[in-house]
Amino acid sequence: MLNAARRCIYAQCGEVRNQSLQYETEPWGVHEQNHFLNQALELHTVYSPQQLIKNILKIEIELGRKRQKKYGPRTIDIDILFYNDDIIHEPGLDIPHPQLHLRRFALQCMHDIAPHLLHPKFNKTIAELLTECPDPLEVKIWK
Repeated sequence: MLNAARRCIYAQCGEVRNQSLQYETEPWGVHEQNHFLNQALELHTVYSPQQLIKNILKIEIELGRKRQKKYGPRTIDIDILFYNDDIIHEPGLDIPHPQLHLRRFALQCMHDIAPHLLHPKFNKTIAELLTECPDPLEVKIWK
């Protein structure tokens, strides 16, 4: 699914310029389910954040995503973690991702591609946020 999502993102959202390793992670939120695979992509896009999220939601549907249970099992979940240095709070769109600093799996993926990226709200790098992250869930490279 990650490979399919990456191809769709490239085709419908913009150029994938960098990508993290793929990580297997314990489920966050609802623990009685299978582990997840996670990856971060660095994207160059001509789309606004609002149009980008519309394209992403369309890709999720194309890949079989059904929104049933919050934090429950799903085929794919694509988020916009950052969009330049923008801070956006609109219905259906929060950038930077509001839970990023609390999720080790997301920070580890981001650390692979942008460890020195400064979080515009916390004024800390991804590396600093990863070091401070309180999330105890295991994140390991997927092979």
